[in-house]
Amino acid sequence: MPDPVPEPAAGDGGPEPDSEPTPPPLQLREPLPGVIDSAGAYESTVAAVAGGTGPVALDAERASGYRYSPRAYLVQLRREGAGTALIDPLPFDDLVALDEAIGDTEWILHAAIQDLPCLTELGMHPRRLFDTELAGRLLNLPRVGLATLVSELLGYSMEKEHSAVDWSTRPLPEPWLEYAALDVEMLVELRDVMVTRLREADKLDWAHEEFEALLDYAGPMTRAEPWRRTSGIHRVRGRRSLALVRALWEARDEVAQTRDTAPGRILPDAVIIEIARDNPSNADAVRTSPAVRSRRVRRDLEAWVEAVERAHALPDKDLPTPTAPSTGPPPARSWADRDPPAAARLAASRAVVLELAEQHDLPAENLISPDLIRRLAWEPPAELTAATVSERLSGGGARAWQVGLIATPLAEALAAAAED
Repeated sequence: MPDPVPEPAAGDGGPEPDSEPTPPPLQLREPLPGVIDSAGAYESTVAAVAGGTGPVALDAERASGYRYSPRAYLVQLRREGAGTALIDPLPFDDLVALDEAIGDTEWILHAAIQDLPCLTELGMHPRRLFDTELAGRLLNLPRVGLATLVSELLGYSMEKEHSAVDWSTRPLPEPWLEYAALDVEMLVELRDVMVTRLREADKLDWAHEEFEALLDYAGPMTRAEPWRRTSGIHRVRGRRSLALVRALWEARDEVAQTRDTAPGRILPDAVIIEIARDNPSNADAVRTSPAVRSRRVRRDLEAWVEAVERAHALPDKDLPTPTAPSTGPPPARSWADRDPPAAARLAASRAVVLELAEQHDLPAENLISPDLIRRLAWEPPAELTAATVSERLSGGGARAWQVGLIATPLAEALAAAAED
């Protein structure tokens, strides 16, 4: 590791005595390893990892914003005795041999839900894991980005200037590879410090429950109508115009998936909204629309024309509704008018959550899912007891430690709100 920054001599332009010293930059302990992209190099890496000791630090780089696929374009890992490895997964069918070499060794990741789906796609599955971001949240640290945690807990600064680059680029530039290697350089040390802090705060068992719940994480739930998340859709009025948004979104998604390009690079959301608001009445109106004047958008112009024609051909009964069909409670802002008793239950429940979160030094959303609280307040059990509330919370995915903290006071608050 780099030596500590020396104290500046008097008069050399160093920091004022009362100012915070700048942490020294994090540096690699060994020379930057080459990218593993051949069968022989991969086999050697698998053997080295199998022969290493202690937990394995892992990370993956995707090409979000550039590619449609969420696949990993680089996998980084580090283990004592094996050093750091940078694996290009593209030449390989999977990384199952690496997964078998790791076995039941603990994985250390930062923001595990970002990387687990793409690692699963490669045949890698943790048996145990430690998430440094989630640990930071349980410790109620104000900022839990990797660079901040490394700086504040380990005393080294990290540059994050390559976090949003196109990792599908080949060959990968050396500065990007160094950045990627540094992401796993101190994860083991960071984990050790955080384990100590969690133990001192009597939260280590909570953390283990949280980490175990992540072992089978396969990604966020697929939305029933993802086109409704088009940026700016609130500006679109009328069911026919909403049909245009849907048709254009679906056409764009098909093109993007075929080309493995991020949808926004093919047809920006702003263009979809502009076309929908203009509501062109025929193909010529689409082709001459100012919204499609850029060369990038016109590359697939006929796909957009066909989408508009399909939307206009729909009978009224098949047009989308202004709001998405809901499988849960309505927005909480409408409860006071729509169902005052439910609004009272929600207010009482939120007060309990905030009080307990403060008492246990936790972010409220890590104490219990806000959506779970809304669902419970909207439709509580017929009999409000700690047992029935516990059952409802557990059925909604709450962990045992969460249920143990909140079920009884929440049942009491709900019952009191019902009596008022």
